[in-house]
Amino acid sequence: MDVISLVGIVAALFIVISLSEPLADRTRLPYTVVLALLGGLIGAGAIYLAEHGADLLGWPLAVEIFEFSIRANVFLYVLLPTLLFQVSLGLNLRRMADDWVPILVMAVLAVVVATFTIGYALTPFTTLPLVACLMLGAIVATTDPSAVVSIFRNIAAPQRLTRIVEGESLLNDAAAIALFGFFLTYVMLGVPNPTLRDALVGFPVLIFGGIGTGWVLARMCLALFGLLGRFPLAQISLTVALPYVTYLVADQLLGVSGVIAVVMAGMTLNYLGPGRLSPLNWSNLREVWDVLAHWAGALIFLLAALLVPRLLGDIQLRDLALIGVVVIAATVARLFMLYGVLPLLTALRLSPRVDGPYRVAILWGGLRGAVTLALALAVTENARVPADIQREVGILATGFTLFTLLVQGMTLRPVISFLGLDRLSRLDRPLSNQVIAVALQNVREEVSDTTKRHELTRAIVRSEAKRFAERLDSAMEKAEATDEIPDRDRITLGLVALAGRERDMILDAFREQLISARLAEQMLSDADRLIERTRAGGRDAYRAAGRMSLARGQWYRMAVFLHNRLLLSGLLARLTADRFEILLNQRLILRDLHGYIDGKIRRIHGRRVAELLHELLKRREDETGSAIEGLRLQYPGYAEEIERRFIRRTSLRLEEREYDILHADGLIGRELYTTLEQELAERRKRAEARPALDLAVQKSELVRQFPLFADMDEDTRHQLAKALRARYVQPGDVLMRKGDTPREVCFIASGAVEVETAGQKHKLGRGEMFGQLALLARQMRRTQVTAISHSTLLVLDETRFRNMLERNELLRSAVHGSAEKRGVKISLPENAS
Repeated sequence: MDVISLVGIVAALFIVISLSEPLADRTRLPYTVVLALLGGLIGAGAIYLAEHGADLLGWPLAVEIFEFSIRANVFLYVLLPTLLFQVSLGLNLRRMADDWVPILVMAVLAVVVATFTIGYALTPFTTLPLVACLMLGAIVATTDPSAVVSIFRNIAAPQRLTRIVEGESLLNDAAAIALFGFFLTYVMLGVPNPTLRDALVGFPVLIFGGIGTGWVLARMCLALFGLLGRFPLAQISLTVALPYVTYLVADQLLGVSGVIAVVMAGMTLNYLGPGRLSPLNWSNLREVWDVLAHWAGALIFLLAALLVPRLLGDIQLRDLALIGVVVIAATVARLFMLYGVLPLLTALRLSPRVDGPYRVAILWGGLRGAVTLALALAVTENARVPADIQREVGILATGFTLFTLLVQGMTLRPVISFLGLDRLSRLDRPLSNQVIAVALQNVREEVSDTTKRHELTRAIVRSEAKRFAERLDSAMEKAEATDEIPDRDRITLGLVALAGRERDMILDAFREQLISARLAEQMLSDADRLIERTRAGGRDAYRAAGRMSLARGQWYRMAVFLHNRLLLSGLLARLTADRFEILLNQRLILRDLHGYIDGKIRRIHGRRVAELLHELLKRREDETGSAIEGLRLQYPGYAEEIERRFIRRTSLRLEEREYDILHADGLIGRELYTTLEQELAERRKRAEARPALDLAVQKSELVRQFPLFADMDEDTRHQLAKALRARYVQPGDVLMRKGDTPREVCFIASGAVEVETAGQKHKLGRGEMFGQLALLARQMRRTQVTAISHSTLLVLDETRFRNMLERNELLRSAVHGSAEKRGVKISLPENAS
């Protein structure tokens, strides 16, 4: 085939892709089903032309288009990496982390269950060996939930459910392809069969080797981003190369799973990439990959469908019965996962509760597609696979795929309608009538102002006003006729709307370059959690989810452990700086949301609900303010630096907006506008750099503010800061236990602790110390000290404490006072009279 023919074929394929989407919308069929139907028609045309020759069309290129053949390697090495990389790049990893257990179980276990159920179900009805049947089970175990996910998004299904289905699909592709490769080794002639030991060792190596390869290559890509900072197109081009390099290195050089390596590379770039690119560059990168994945996904379905008529060329009646066995076995395996495993995960509180209609939709929407056909094609092209296995696998995998696409795919929307998933909920029906009535009232006022301003013909205005008034009256009657929505439900609806507006404001701040993409994704993850839990649990769930976004998670606890135990402060400094920036932006957004309540929500839900929403929002605002104040006490001066950075970034964005307006109005030319933008870009680059949080500097500042060390000179204070060790503790941490040998004294720089002695409890706060009495009395500790808030302690060992006690009169007085108050006799140094 020459270059001209190849260009013509590619152009024709893209024309088919462009026409498929509007055709799918018009026929109400899933997009992938339309692609498969068109591909199948083209494939059937190829067979017909092969028998009747080129004279039928009179154009040789048309024959080449219909006879265009494609090998399995094109799917596995060209199109599949693109699709997998984009899906993993677009996942909400922070929200998926909450559901990693059901995603992993539903993905890996579902593939294993389907593989063995189909394999053992086929064995009594076919002459194929068991291992070939298991290989076929792995081939058809992959699912393509794009159709059902698209429908779930359109009908406002729970986001958590949609996220689990998406994550399951991505991981079960990887698991199924890995299992396929494992069983293929047994089927191939001339290749030694793996032993059980090889399987137990080799399969984990295959999986974890792919994970490690993807992570290393993605980190190398991120390191190169720093060298290409001024060249955004070069950065995007590098990401285009990443999945292909990753797949080839993993599959060809290292012999590990290329699919898992590509998924891991995409997830690593997804998690770390927003912090290495500007918001604009990251948005551009995501848009480019969305387009590439759209093309790759469409080409996979279209080209795979071209192969269907060839794979089914010699199908027999007996094969149809075997396809029926595969359909039944696959359905039984899926039923076991949806009605056996999923309820168990729900009972263990590891998965959200999935209502019956959604389970049926997931069952019926588990279509098979291009990956199944590509793996089947790989078997039929493998010369080492016996011919009878090639034929059976090709026919059964293709027939099962056609069943899911033509039967399940074409009836999916009617099934959704039958289940009632496309209808408004109990609350949304009466709410929609009120929303329409309020909206029409606003429209009437604006249209009236418009007609007056433009002095339109009075007769036409009166005629249209009368027509509009009839529609408004009808809407008002429907709103009044509907059942009254209880205040409790109105509060829930208002809070969901408020959380949705909060999410929109985070996106606006990201587009205005006021927050980085990495922090924006974290804040969006918290906002999504807020929406989901509020919709499910109402007011109490809203408050709980709001407090959860303020909590310090597992990574923070690990960072504190590394700092306190191993003196590794890098992770703690970065997470603390992130927390500063997120909390400051969060407080600004919460304050602006009060205007949204008065301007929008009050008109729909009334004054009483609006006042309650103000109260709930004010509580979140106060809690956020308390968290910021706690950080200010722990890290004096750093919050001010973050606020200065926010003001600078805001002023730069407003300055850029002014230049855009002047240029759009034609008041400044293109050359001057470009010069101003370049100068602005340089200033923005300097303003983007976040001030580093140096924990050592912060420790010195805490020492300077401590009352007991106020009379020290600067050099002595500096030496003391070097001797003190900062320790960050969480609420509930036991800091000292009864019976311990005293070896250190703790000064409370921020936070509070509770001291329990002989059943009596009292609290100590900032500026106080504990542990000194037992140390000076040379007794075993008789108290237990527990942190009751996030606190920063300055810890001094016994030797340095005694040395400081000799030189610091204020410290000696404080120690004497605490000893007398508790009736403890202590021994001070001899020269400390």
